[in-house]
Amino acid sequence: MQINGHRAGLNWYRHHLGELRTVAAEATRALAGDDPRPALALAVREHIIRMATDGGCFIGASLSCTDLVVHLYSRVLDCAPDRIDDPNRDYFLLSKGHDVPALYGTLAELGYFPRSRLERHLSTEDHLYWHPNRNIPGVEFHSGSLGHLLSVGAGIASDIRIAGGDNRVFVMLGDGELDEGSVWEACLVAAAHGLDNLVAVVDRNAFQANVRTESLIPLEPLVDKFEAFGWGVRRTDGHDFVALDAAFASLPILPGKPSVIIADTVRGKGLPSIEARADRWFVNFSSAEVAALLEELHGGASASLTSAPLHVR
Repeated sequence: MQINGHRAGLNWYRHHLGELRTVAAEATRALAGDDPRPALALAVREHIIRMATDGGCFIGASLSCTDLVVHLYSRVLDCAPDRIDDPNRDYFLLSKGHDVPALYGTLAELGYFPRSRLERHLSTEDHLYWHPNRNIPGVEFHSGSLGHLLSVGAGIASDIRIAGGDNRVFVMLGDGELDEGSVWEACLVAAAHGLDNLVAVVDRNAFQANVRTESLIPLEPLVDKFEAFGWGVRRTDGHDFVALDAAFASLPILPGKPSVIIADTVRGKGLPSIEARADRWFVNFSSAEVAALLEELHGGASASLTSAPLHVR
């Protein structure tokens, strides 16, 4: 038994050696300081802060998922600005649509549309609204009402499978969104059909509007729940790019099963003055507050915020 166990371990190591080398190389580059993702994430956070005025945005969750969106577009998704209609591209669906400033900022930085277009956020001159709009280059699907896009993703993944394609579908979900029964219906369907080209990414920032998720409908043990629904599961630090490299290194997690990456994140990440605060989920800051927050983002003093917080009762 012990010999067989050693052989199994050796076979696993041989099978995954290439992946392990890739992860090690990525970690070495990150430590050496030539990983472009931190700078990209910083630029995206700047855009998010600038969108938090003149109508405002859902800043807390947008900042919590920024590193995830940046990582996906930098290292995981097979897509590009000149391939937005390529049938062989990977698909990214933002089911938690209120986090769209993180997606807008990433798409602008990667050349899907000019950065200057972000200045028209919430204006009548553009489609850059509070939720994703298919008229924006790089946006795959309208979203807003929570709980629907994992079903859409499963449908796209099934269509790809029927057509004989090998591209993948990634769906980002909020943890509060997991209260929706339609999410778990989609989980059942995806597992039943063996959609191992479908990957869910859960932004686990532990908040739902201005309340903690565990004080409403407790989600933990979340890993056990997804496993019980027939999914391959990994849990990781959603702000550590080396950890994200490892989490996304080999997909599907289990052959013949859909995958889910549960990423533990911090609401408002990057701004100590609003990090993990329940009352700063949606904001509409003054121009002075925006300037102070941009300074804070770059290591300055904590911003003094006087804008009234938004509460849901």
